[in-house]
Formats: sequence, structure tokens, C-alpha cells
Amino acid sequence: MSHNRLADETSPYLLQHAENPVHWWAWGPAALAEAKASGKPILLSVGYSACHWCHVMAHESFEDAGIAGVMNKLFVNIKVDREERPDLDSLYQQALAMMGQPGGWPLTMFLTPEAEPFWGGTYFPAEARYGRAAFPDVLEGISHTFHRDPDKIRHNVGQMRRALEQLARSPGGMGLDLDILDKGAADILRMIDFNNGGTTGAPKFPQPGLFRFLWRAFLRTGDARMRDAVTVTLDHICQGGIYDHLGGGFMRYSTDEEWLAPHFEKMLYDNAQLISLLCQVWRVTGSTLYRTRVFETIGWLLRDMTAEDGAFAAALDADSEGEEGLFYTWTEEEIEHLLGRDQAGRFDRLYDVGPGGNWEGRAILHRNHAQAQGHGDDAELAEAKAALLAHRDRRVWPGRDHKVLADWNGMVIAALAEAAFTFDRPDWLAAAQDAFAVIGSRMNRPGGRLAHALCQGKAAHTGVLDDYAHMARAALALFNATGDRDMLAHAGQWLDSAHAHHWDDEAGGYFLSSDDTTDIITRTKPCFDSAVPSGNGVMAEALALMALASGETRWRDRADAVLAAFSAAIPEQLPNMTALLDAFEILTSPLEITVSGATSDPATQALLRTVAMGHRQIHTLRRVHDGSPDVVICRNSVCSTPFTDPDRLRQALASE
Repeated sequence: MSHNRLADETSPYLLQHAENPVHWWAWGPAALAEAKASGKPILLSVGYSACHWCHVMAHESFEDAGIAGVMNKLFVNIKVDREERPDLDSLYQQALAMMGQPGGWPLTMFLTPEAEPFWGGTYFPAEARYGRAAFPDVLEGISHTFHRDPDKIRHNVGQMRRALEQLARSPGGMGLDLDILDKGAADILRMIDFNNGGTTGAPKFPQPGLFRFLWRAFLRTGDARMRDAVTVTLDHICQGGIYDHLGGGFMRYSTDEEWLAPHFEKMLYDNAQLISLLCQVWRVTGSTLYRTRVFETIGWLLRDMTAEDGAFAAALDADSEGEEGLFYTWTEEEIEHLLGRDQAGRFDRLYDVGPGGNWEGRAILHRNHAQAQGHGDDAELAEAKAALLAHRDRRVWPGRDHKVLADWNGMVIAALAEAAFTFDRPDWLAAAQDAFAVIGSRMNRPGGRLAHALCQGKAAHTGVLDDYAHMARAALALFNATGDRDMLAHAGQWLDSAHAHHWDDEAGGYFLSSDDTTDIITRTKPCFDSAVPSGNGVMAEALALMALASGETRWRDRADAVLAAFSAAIPEQLPNMTALLDAFEILTSPLEITVSGATSDPATQALLRTVAMGHRQIHTLRRVHDGSPDVVICRNSVCSTPFTDPDRLRQALASE
């Protein structure tokens, strides 16, 4: 009988390791009990299915019988899918940071049998290189210290426990006003690379939350530098190698400062946030490029990423056939063979394909170069891209992590609802509603509780704060897009459940883990944004939007309480707290619109289309289905006279 216990898991990441000679346990009571009974330290390995360096370490070490034998002898080995248990990942990533080491995946942490961290790192090579110790030597050294120098372990554990306990505390409040947001946005400009977009240096991450904050600052202030920071960034991301020019969709980040060479994972959360940001910026700029990327990326989501009867899968892997990026890259000879010399010559000039490629002997398709400037898409180019895509589809595909995550799906549902309203696409709205129905029926538990993950038809893991915040946000986005008041009931149920099980009655703020999570040593409170907005930031935004949509003051009171729990950290951490600041702006300067008239009336439809094309971020859109068609705009609780003429309405929205 195998001592590897992962075969019965549903997580695609855990199943990737089910054949390892390592005696892996999944995190849970049985694994923790085994550690205590054996007296061995825990080797905790955290990763995710689309992670390139996770695959490298797995191949080098976890598939090696000799190294696995050392692991099995000295440790209780536990595997965690960071996407299934973001609370565990967050806790131990922050523990690693407190040890003065950079975080990331694979995360390799060494814990006492009580799950308390005392040392860790990320990727360790099987043999010493890259300035890193060989993994077998690390294992022997850690085990020796654990058993022979318990005083040192106790000292480390004590220091870490005191430090980790700080993560459960709230920094408190401070007075906020829009001037602080405007000054903060101006300060962020010093971080921006105005030549290539993004923040300066490499690697470059898209950071859609940061650029959404700058975009809203531009709308408030009219400062052209803030507009340019966003548009230069989006232009380069949309034309760079980080974008899949054949199949649509954005990859996780670029390893260089020119957006050429990505790590080739495609993550659901990046694409959701970028769709939303592109919609918002398109409404002002009218950029054909942004519109095209929204359409292509949603096309990719609907074509390649649907799972569990209408929800969305988590990610596509970076690797195929054991090689990173192989699926997405080309040689000049391949393209000429498929397109013919003349058509290939034009395509190669536009997409930077040449002898020897532009990355590790192959070509990453991109248009961030001089020869591509001023050239739009046309029928010939579309034909060439379709031919290459059809050929690529016959290659061995990267692995797809098909589990459905409630929080990431909430982000996509909100983005699809926004894009459907912006571009008048009922099919996108229907897709958002289908995904919402999957979460609402198959991941909803008694008492308004949510499961975090759904895979192979099985809902698992207690919902975390982000699940409630993003699904409430999704319900409110669907309310804006449809006027369906049932969406407010869904949002209210999830916001109430989060408050019942995640709110800190003593210090304020929401914990990431629920109050009945028993297998974590400390509950953390996320207030700093990462690749996704912080859970408390999204919760504050959802509460603010719920207050506007419902007119009930209790939601506003809760949003204010979140700000009061964390705003004291803003002076030192403003670029990392933009989600919380966006919520403050909604509370301070809300834009509310009421559209009256029968939905079937062409005059009502014309007014709705004008609202959808409006330049500003509309926080709440209400529908009154009787009366003559008109629109009332309310800013800061001061309302306009009704508009009946679309042109005058357009002018009024543009001046808001």
C-alpha cells in the first residue's frame, strides 16, 4: 500500500503529486495528529498547479526516490494547494517574510508538530546551485537542529509566534479625505515606468488594482499624468508578450521590463481584473485596442475556461511537454510552413518573429516594437492568426486547473456583468448569470455560508473572507446590469455571513479565516493588496455599494468600521491599500443613477445605452420600470432634474 495519501483528493495540484515516492499527506486533522504522534517536524510544501518552479522542484526532488526517502525518514510531509487554502498560504508566506526571506511558490516551510513555523524558504534545488543549498542537505540540517538543539527551535518558534500574533491585530483608524487619495496617486507616479508602462524595473506585474486607483484619481483630478500612467501601461500590456495574441487572455507577469517574456501561467483573477479595467478606460478613450482585448479575452474565457456547468476554472499551466511556454511560442520556419512566404513575412514583421526567435530560440508573439506601430488588424491578419491558432490547438495543451474558486469566480462574474453592460452583450451577461448560479447553488451552504472550492462536483473547504466579499460584489454588479433585486438579497446574505463568522468584535476588521476554522495557528487580517485586492478592501467596497443600492445605513456603518480598523496604515502603505481607498471614495463621493421607464421602450433603451457609455464609474444603477423614460443622476446625495434626451444625458455624465 502506498504511503502517499493524495490520490483521493480533488485538487489538480495535489493530484499532480499523488504518484510521488514522498509519503505526502493533505493538510488536515489526520496529518497534524501524525506529526504529534511521531514527534517529527512537519515539512510543509505549498504550491499551485500552474506554477513553473513548483514543477521544477517536484521533478528534481519529489520524484527522486533518494530524496523522497530522506523526506519520509525525517519529516511528516504535507502538501497544500495554496488556491484551496489561501489562509494557510497567507500565514506561512508572512512567516517566511518575517524571517527576512522573499516569498513565493513553491513555499517550503518547516514546522513543529504543533504547526508552528521555525524555518523556511521557497525553491530548493536537488543539488547546490543558484547560490542555494542542496535540498537533501537542508533536510538533514533542519532535522539535526530540531532534535539536537530544541532550545534554538523554541526560541525561533517563540519569536515567530509573537510576530504572527501581530497579523491578527488592526492598526486602527485615521481621518481620510479625497486630498489624501489625490496626493497618494501623485506619489505613485514616481514609481511608474512611462516608457514601457507598469512600475519601474523587472519583473513586471499587471497590478490592475493599482492602475484602477490611478484611473479614478485621473477622473477626479483631470491630471493627465495619471491618465498616461494607465494608458501607457495598458497599451504595452495589450501589445506585449504577456498577452496571448492568438487565443486571447493575459499571462501572470513579465520577467523583463518590456512585457516580452512572461511566466506563461494564465490566472483567472488577472484576466477578470484586466477586463474590468479595460472597460473603464475604454469608456473615456474609446481605444479600439482595449475593446478588442476585452472581446478576445472574454472569448478565451468562454471557450477554454468554463467548468462545472458554467463557472470558471482557476488557471492554465505555464508548461506543456515539460517545457515552459512551448505551447505559446513559435519558430520562423513553423509560421512560414503554415502561412506561406508572403503572408508569413508580413505576420513576422508585425509580431517580431525572426531567425533564432526572441526568447530561448523561439519567438514570443508581441507588437511592442517599432515595425508594429500604426498597424491595426485586418482580414488578412485575422486569417493568419486563425490558421496559427488552429494549428496551436492541435499541440499538447498546458494543464488546466479546473477547480472553481468562489472568490475568483466572483471577480469574473463582476467583470462580465460590467463588460456586458458596457458593450451591450447579452451573451456575456448570460454567462455571468450561469456562473453565479453554479456558485449560488453548488457552493452555498446552510446559513449563507460558502464553500471555497468546487472540483469534480465536490464542494470543499470553508469559505474565506474573499469568497464572501467577491461574491457579494458580483451580486451587486449583476444588480447594476439587470436591476434584479434578488441580487441584493444574495449580496446581503453573504455580507451578513461574513460579518457573523469573520468580524473581529474587539479590534475591528475581518479575519481571512472563519471563526470555526480549527486547523490554523493564527487568523490573519488581510488589508494589503497583492496580485488580488485585499479581502478587507473588497469587503469595504461591497459594503459601500450595498449601502447605496439598498439605502440601509447598517451597511454604511460596517464599511466605515472597516476603514476605521485599517486606515492608520495608509500613510506608510498607500500603494498597497488601494482597494480600501477605492471603498472610501465610494462612500465619500458616490455616483448613483436611476433609470425610469419600461425596459422594452426604445427610449428607455437609448438612455440605458447612454448610461453604459458614460465616462464615470457608476456605483449604483437603479431601475424603475414604470413612468416615462428618464434618468436622474445623484452625486453626493444631490440629484439632478430628470434627463430625457440622450445627448444632454451624455454631456452631464461626461462632466460628472
